[in-house]
Amino acid sequence: MTCPGCYAYGDEHLGGEVLLRQVSDYKGKELVNRVIDLVDMHQPLHVSIVGGEPLVRFRELNEILPELAKRRIGTQVVTSAVREIPQEWSRLRQVQIAVSIDGLAPEHDARRKPATYDRILRNIAGHRITVHCTITRQMTERPGYLREFVDFWSQRNEVTRIWMSMFTPQIGETSYEVLSRASRAQVVRELLDLRGVYPKLDMPRGVIEGFLNPPANPDHCIFAKTTSSFTADLKTRVGPCQFGGNPDCSQCGCMASVGLHNIGKHRLAGTIPVAWLFHTSYRVGTAFSKMRKAG
Repeated sequence: MTCPGCYAYGDEHLGGEVLLRQVSDYKGKELVNRVIDLVDMHQPLHVSIVGGEPLVRFRELNEILPELAKRRIGTQVVTSAVREIPQEWSRLRQVQIAVSIDGLAPEHDARRKPATYDRILRNIAGHRITVHCTITRQMTERPGYLREFVDFWSQRNEVTRIWMSMFTPQIGETSYEVLSRASRAQVVRELLDLRGVYPKLDMPRGVIEGFLNPPANPDHCIFAKTTSSFTADLKTRVGPCQFGGNPDCSQCGCMASVGLHNIGKHRLAGTIPVAWLFHTSYRVGTAFSKMRKAG
């Protein structure tokens, strides 16, 4: 299953040496043990489990998620809600369920079938979820589209927050998903208006405005430098950031990337930018790590 606009199965997603379809994956107890081993090796503060579709391995997640909760690791499971979400997950305070929804029902159902609106509404029952929508150019062509989307999901009791990102193309990509500069500016204006009307649109002003000035490249991206992404074999890394391949950073639509980039502009005591402090610390830490390995 490949959704429109998805380039995860492209030739360059993993650097060109191997394709995602060629990467092995695991199931059963082997998957559980390998995930926990990887987590214990890296000791992250947060883990995001994405797909594909994580619910394909819901039995394994029934074992993995409590183990991560025992380690006090915040965990986000990003799903299309194509199948029922286990009710026991709702009792794990450290676990957040994020459901990817590509616009209003007619557009979403065409793109995400069989993960249709009807299935989502049925499968999120009894849960508290985050709705995440990636905005594409098509959503900007009808006035009021984003307002209608935010209004619909704001009325659902299961929804605690709504996050919006923008489609991030690969360098040289010309698909119709890509927003023009004018469309990005239009979306920013609309989101700034909507956040004042719908409290569940959980996006600070600085994050929204950050879409107009994303990090210039992965070396300037705090989010890219503070995350490690692995494919299904739990060994092959996705780089230079979670998008893989050759992302066009000038059109980055990642909410986390632009949000942290905007925080990086804040000046401590009015003088030292947070980004300077982070990047300096990162360079020192990287150099020290190399020295330890060499020794």
